Amino acid sequence: MTTPIRSAAVRWFTPNRFGLAVLLITAYAVIPFAGSDYLLDAVLTPFLALALAALGLNLLTGYAGQVSLGSAAYLAVGAYAAYNFNLRLPGLPFLASLVAAGFVAAAVGIVFGLPSLRLRGFYLAVSTLAAQFFVQWALTKFGWFSNNNPSGVIDAPPLAVAGLSFSGAVGRYVFSLTVVVVATLLGTRLLRSQVGRNFMALRDHEVAAKVIGVPLLRTKLLAFGVSSFLIGVAGVLWAFAYLRTVEPAGFNLDRSFQILFMIIIGGLASIRGAFLGAAFIVVFPLLLSRFGAALLGNVFDSGVLEMSQRIVIGALIIGLLIAEPCGLIALVDRVADKIRRRVFPPQSRPIHN
Repeated sequence: MTTPIRSAAVRWFTPNRFGLAVLLITAYAVIPFAGSDYLLDAVLTPFLALALAALGLNLLTGYAGQVSLGSAAYLAVGAYAAYNFNLRLPGLPFLASLVAAGFVAAAVGIVFGLPSLRLRGFYLAVSTLAAQFFVQWALTKFGWFSNNNPSGVIDAPPLAVAGLSFSGAVGRYVFSLTVVVVATLLGTRLLRSQVGRNFMALRDHEVAAKVIGVPLLRTKLLAFGVSSFLIGVAGVLWAFAYLRTVEPAGFNLDRSFQILFMIIIGGLASIRGAFLGAAFIVVFPLLLSRFGAALLGNVFDSGVLEMSQRIVIGALIIGLLIAEPCGLIALVDRVADKIRRRVFPPQSRPIHN
């Protein structure tokens, strides 16, 4: 006889959770020891930072239905806020600086999210460009943000938490991975709460959401705040775990579009889609570049190879969105479902007359 505790454990340990457990074990116990410094520093760390930024934008656009083109601005706010907290408050733990920087980015996001109370769709997207241009102008105009550095460049403070130093490629990767895992779990819990249900009601039909009692003002501003918080934390990882020295020009409009493309390609309203989109935009071009150099490096020069790589990626994006408008996550789920049906075919039931 199956005990209630064992039955509950079986119901909780689903195939998705099993896959997640395998992924986390691999990420923490295998990759740091088997991966090269190039893999950790140049591939996985930027992937984690931009995946977290894509997750933040997906909460806003995919789940709450609010469009934003100012993601790079919140990345910059998070990076420069963490730098100033660490610089001007000696003794403040870096983890506290990271969280405080996220709250500063959330405050800025709420301010620039105010037009969402009157604007929708493309009009809202254009209005959020104000954050992109204003933040980049302020960081360049006022030297205080960069400790009066004429070029606006800031250098990374040491990554240390509770006396543990996260220096070197492995340390920076593990630190970034831990921050992204914690932030993703918190985002998942938020979406499963009443706040997440309010987000989705707002996205599906604003008038109906208002009729059933969803507070539109608070829900919209909360969506912008939570999204900007996650993107601000991602900005800290991007600046201090990956680049380790940044300037305002590095957070331009191209970066905002890059994050937007991640959630479109990966799949809107999907946490896994944010990570798949980041992998397609960050990791896949590097793999394609390595493959092209190894296969055709002796035939074509680097300029031709780079242009060919862009053409291939562009064609793949167009083909993907035509074949599966819902993004990579829908394609992956469809393939996984076909494999599951082949491995575990549904039991046929006899027909009783």
